[in-house]
Amino acid sequence: MSVGKQHTIEATHSAVKAVKKERDTMNPIIILLGILLLAMAMTYVVDSGSYQRDGKLVVPNTYQVIEKNIAIEDIFHQQAAQQENLAHPVSFSGVLMSIPEGLERGAGLIFMVLIIGGLFGILTKAGTIDLGLERLLSLVNGNIYILVISLMTVLSAGSTFLGLASEYLLVIPLMVAMANRLGMSHIIGFAIVCVSVKAGYLASVTNPLPLTIAQPLLGLQIFSGASIRFMYYMVFLIIGIIFVLVMIKREGHVRDAEISFNADKLSTRHTALLITLAAGISFLVYASTEWHWKHHALSAYYIGLSIVLAAMSGLGANAAADAFVSGMKKVLMASFLIGVATAVAVTLEKGQILDTIVYSLMSIIDDKGATVSAIGMFISQLLLDFLIPSTSGQAAVSMPILGPIGQLSGVPPQTTVLAFLFGNGITNMLTPTSGTLLAYLATARVSWSQWAKFILPLWAIYIVVAMILLAISVSIGF
Repeated sequence: MSVGKQHTIEATHSAVKAVKKERDTMNPIIILLGILLLAMAMTYVVDSGSYQRDGKLVVPNTYQVIEKNIAIEDIFHQQAAQQENLAHPVSFSGVLMSIPEGLERGAGLIFMVLIIGGLFGILTKAGTIDLGLERLLSLVNGNIYILVISLMTVLSAGSTFLGLASEYLLVIPLMVAMANRLGMSHIIGFAIVCVSVKAGYLASVTNPLPLTIAQPLLGLQIFSGASIRFMYYMVFLIIGIIFVLVMIKREGHVRDAEISFNADKLSTRHTALLITLAAGISFLVYASTEWHWKHHALSAYYIGLSIVLAAMSGLGANAAADAFVSGMKKVLMASFLIGVATAVAVTLEKGQILDTIVYSLMSIIDDKGATVSAIGMFISQLLLDFLIPSTSGQAAVSMPILGPIGQLSGVPPQTTVLAFLFGNGITNMLTPTSGTLLAYLATARVSWSQWAKFILPLWAIYIVVAMILLAISVSIGF
């Protein structure tokens, strides 16, 4: 049997398995709607309350319960308007309203994902992705392990030092295409990026997003303690790389697919497209770091880059537009999930129970001894991240409360910051309410349930490692 025919048979078997797996997997919309209904139910059984705030920051020891008017029959009535000293549980109509409100709140991220999908639709139609990957794979002489280690190290460094995350949305389709080229599933290509980013965020050596908020609130110099966090970063990165390599070996890959590269196939046009894409990503990293670009600016940049690539592709205006729309269609459904996930936070805010949950979590860990308190802080952040997946948002809410608890229980301030970083980073690998994770999944065309099953072992390992590192930090007085 020829090599080409064998590869075709393997690809056919992989496709059949993928279809069967997709049929057996629960639709992520059902999962998120279930979480949304659970959030609604919580507004009926959890007391409403609030902290006083100084801007966005919570003022410790200011939590107060708000009187709530609970009437079960109101569940099917129009959502009551919230009053200053009276809360209402969220009705069914209120939950339905939360979905378009969530779509509106997450519109910046949703449109950014759609535009990126269209951009790679153009590159795929032009054949640039496949040919560029052949060249990349030929450079490492067929050694996928060297390639993965190098890629994960570079990607994680961008996250831990610069806080890059959404900027890597452009890289995910490339990694997925690379995995497919080697006979592996989408999820392996996705894991190369996602695990790298999360390993970087866990330690956040000089990541400005959490540190510029968390450390000043505890009286620490911004970026102080970077040497210890760098060592912890290396621990998480090495474990993450080993996990991905083990999963690659378990899944298997076509070992000689990468040596089929023919230099004559990579035309001047394709070379120019790849150089433009690489330069575009590099400038994006610089601009987002130096000029603090948000979703609107990023989306505008992606649109401009798409136009440039379309003009260079040689497809023609109509064909390029069709390719752009085709690429958007591939991520349309998953982009909608970002809005549904945001609706969970909207529902909790309407019922005014988010601060109550924060207060309950923090009261559990108060005055239990330094090591136990540090681990308790970490666990509280794991749970809180399902409700507040935003890194900066969670820092603003939880750090003013964690700081006094750490002082009373003898937890050093740097360890308190670590407890926040570990809890936020680990949960963000898995939480279905994280817009960024859903955007990643949408771009890779991987369902949340598939990812949860894949990443759960690493998630559990990271939790254990984080507890050990926190105990070490307390013992050395970090």
